[in-house]
Amino acid sequence: MSITIKALKPELVDDFLYFFDNLAFTDNPDWAKCYCHFYHFNGTGKQFENTTAEQNRNASKQLILKKKMHGYLAYKDQTPIGWCNANEKENFSQSMLGKKIIKASGGKIASIVCFIIAPGHRRQGLARQLLQTACSDFKTKDYDCLEAYPRKGDLSDALHYHGPLSLFESEGFTIHEEFKDYYIVRKLI
Repeated sequence: MSITIKALKPELVDDFLYFFDNLAFTDNPDWAKCYCHFYHFNGTGKQFENTTAEQNRNASKQLILKKKMHGYLAYKDQTPIGWCNANEKENFSQSMLGKKIIKASGGKIASIVCFIIAPGHRRQGLARQLLQTACSDFKTKDYDCLEAYPRKGDLSDALHYHGPLSLFESEGFTIHEEFKDYYIVRKLI
């Protein structure tokens, strides 16, 4: 499978929207309204539950056009088939538990909050390619480390949207903190 990874830019907003409109959650329609906006949303988790797909779609579109939402789209031929939401940690509004992000300490930190891979393209190494691209890209931007938030347990593909711990460990991340349901892993770059 020949894959191209592109950093999200305003000129790719239509590809991003196409991916979320048509491919991202065809097997999980309950999550289709997110448009990867949750971690950028300034309200509470309860307030986010009451947002509509159109509101989240428009909000994500505006963030992309204003260069506030960052990440990587994976393409097979010209079709986007995967997404990784990665940004400076302080650019996210929500943490793992819907609480406010704690300011980064110990240098400039980038966070990887989710991977969305279209059904039919999962378990083929696409998340790894997205992660490797993010690691390379953030290294050139003077970040000190990357941080991610894999959940614990034997989870479905849908619930592994943060990426599995094994993926991060195989790419040089180590456990920075451990909580009841998830880890914070970091990689110095």
